[in-house]
Amino acid sequence: MDEKSALLAQLRIDRGEESVRPSPSKFWIVLLIVALLVIAAGAAAWEFFLAPKAPTVHVVVAEAASSAAAAPNSILDASGYVVARRQATVSSKVTGKMTELDIEEGDHVKSGQIIAKLDDSNIRAAREQASAQLDYARAGLAETEVNLANAERDYTRQSSLLKDHYVSQAAVDASRTTLDALRAQLATQKINIEVAERGLDVAARSLDDTVVRAPFAGVVTVKAAQPGEIVSPISAGGGFTRTGIGTIVDMDSLEIQVDVNENFINRVHPDQIVSAKLNAYPDWQIPAHVIAVIPTADRSKGTVTVRIAIDQKDARILPEMGVRVSFLDERNGNGAAAGPPVAPGGISLPKAAALGSGDAGVIFVLHGDTIERRAVKLGAPDGARIMVLSGLAAGERVAVGDPGQLKDGIVVHIEQGVP
Repeated sequence: MDEKSALLAQLRIDRGEESVRPSPSKFWIVLLIVALLVIAAGAAAWEFFLAPKAPTVHVVVAEAASSAAAAPNSILDASGYVVARRQATVSSKVTGKMTELDIEEGDHVKSGQIIAKLDDSNIRAAREQASAQLDYARAGLAETEVNLANAERDYTRQSSLLKDHYVSQAAVDASRTTLDALRAQLATQKINIEVAERGLDVAARSLDDTVVRAPFAGVVTVKAAQPGEIVSPISAGGGFTRTGIGTIVDMDSLEIQVDVNENFINRVHPDQIVSAKLNAYPDWQIPAHVIAVIPTADRSKGTVTVRIAIDQKDARILPEMGVRVSFLDERNGNGAAAGPPVAPGGISLPKAAALGSGDAGVIFVLHGDTIERRAVKLGAPDGARIMVLSGLAAGERVAVGDPGQLKDGIVVHIEQGVP
């Protein structure tokens, strides 16, 4: 019985501990936690991959550019004018009535461009006549060649008949004379063709002379004639004939010419740094340098002409504008080489910090991590920097970045380092 009792005890099911079932409230809590984790992961992915990022900018601090110690000093002032080294009053090569004019003041023309045409009816008729004369000479040559071939056959036949005494010597001599005459006529016909060809070439050149072309690329500054007027390369002496059609100026050849008193010409030398100011733009300093001192003096004025190259090309610089220049000392007060002049009271910024052309520009000023779009007045560039004449104060922070991403009032990411 003891063994059976033990076996039965092993097979008996213990009902003392109840199996634990999960509570419904715990299930919903776990599900809510999982949902919150998925939402947080999605928000992080949106912010990292899809959300618009703040543009990255560098910061530059506006600096006052006036520096009397470093700026070169003016040792001589003079006044003069902007002149064009390459300009031409264009006229026709022949006298004639102008039928077409294709230029206006301010037009840009290319080298060889047609700008006017003259009446070519008479010259065209002369060319057609020369062409007909050439055709006539060629036809005469062809006829002479046929006659010459026939004369050669006749002379050969007459020579063979003379051996058998069927013809006289006089007949053979006459045949030979005819042959020689046709050969001379053939040579004359060939020369006549050359003369006719030369005449046709002259007529074609005369026809081309009725077309007026621009001698070089430039800008039309003067329109001196109208269609229907007679133009001529020869002066009409006060009559109604125009001697010029228009004036073309090569704007790339502009320079400054000033008259310097001969008592101070020793202060000027080639390649010397010059600061120029146009009378029309007195606040704009144009960098320039001396090209040459003309080696002659004007005895009536006691001056020497100096040629000055304009280092900064600009559409505002026009021929015959009045200009005042300052010849600068290339050494500053400490004996070191002086840099280009700067405008007193201006603000210096890197070129990349200002957008625009001419004297109108735009910058982006930083206020914390937000930028403000501000219009400013720009001065002349100086190497890698540019002058801001108004609209910005020294010490303000300016953002430098991709212009396409910068907008007024947006938040930016400031990156340390030199832009």
